[in-house]
Amino acid sequence: MSFAGNYVERRIRKNTFFRQINMLIDWKEIEKEITKVYKRGHSVDGRPAYSGLLLFKMLLIGIWYDLSDERVEESVNENLSMMRFCDLDIEDSVPDHSVLSRFRTELTSKKAFDRLLKKINRQLVEHNVIIRNGAGIVDATLTDTPRCPKGKAEYELAEDRKENERSVEEFEKEEVQMKLVKKQQPGVDNEARYLKKGKELHFGYKKHVLTDENGMQLSVHTTTANEHDSKGLKPCLENQDEELAISSCFTDKGYRVPDNVTLLRSPVKNRKIKNRIQHKAYKNRPLTYWQKVYNRLISKKRWVVERTFGGMRRWFGCGMARYVGLAKTHTQHLLEAIAYNLYRAPGIIMSTAQK
Repeated sequence: MSFAGNYVERRIRKNTFFRQINMLIDWKEIEKEITKVYKRGHSVDGRPAYSGLLLFKMLLIGIWYDLSDERVEESVNENLSMMRFCDLDIEDSVPDHSVLSRFRTELTSKKAFDRLLKKINRQLVEHNVIIRNGAGIVDATLTDTPRCPKGKAEYELAEDRKENERSVEEFEKEEVQMKLVKKQQPGVDNEARYLKKGKELHFGYKKHVLTDENGMQLSVHTTTANEHDSKGLKPCLENQDEELAISSCFTDKGYRVPDNVTLLRSPVKNRKIKNRIQHKAYKNRPLTYWQKVYNRLISKKRWVVERTFGGMRRWFGCGMARYVGLAKTHTQHLLEAIAYNLYRAPGIIMSTAQK
């Protein structure tokens, strides 16, 4: 460590969050995974390129503090704690925002962030932060995009589910709607879609999440906003890490469709998953007393996923798409999941130790 590096260490002793994260995570294992898809070369002037781990940590800082790439560059340049978290000394240069963008794009094209989420979650299991083979909760939330059509662009609207007003036959015939009627405009996210939720109109994407009993995110699936929630169950279960596979699946009544019931009757990832989907009332077929009791019991488990969504919006400003396109929005969702799990990990460890 240089003299300047020793000075930095003395100045940031009171900042505990980054220290806790570095104690929890073996970053060498994460760097190995990044190196598989991000090959370091040399810059134009012959200097070695920045390490993938440095760039990945800067992306996490951008999520934790709700910063753009430009602001991340400035913050790491100015903030001593962030600088040390990224293993930089004062005399080291900081990657600019264009390097961050290219790094994120390359890892997105190679689907590396899904694997990074699994790698980090496996380490959190060793610290008893994530529950292995426990109950899983699946739910979805919207991610709006500001790049919506202006003027009188016409779309077919998909409305949010209204289970009690439809028969079984009507539900089974439901298809994804939202087709562009008129030519799209420049500057618009052409892959995003509309959804009418109540009286509000949303344009963007939908994030489907599988969490454990603590609300820690195990897998993430991204679709356009108009796709029905129930279609996100199968991808979430199939994308989960086999080493952390859940034993039972809790969801709200919107997921009770024939395909999902059939899915949970057969092994998923070579494991049998117990069906804990709430019962749903149909037209001329109200819920029985025991079905209502069953639904209340399910609600006592699945509320943690709502806390997860609320915490991400409150702490990181999630709920708005930062990038354009389905693939990059999925990357955003994965980075948010990694950032959330790491953010909550020290608190879970402390609360467990006090019991």
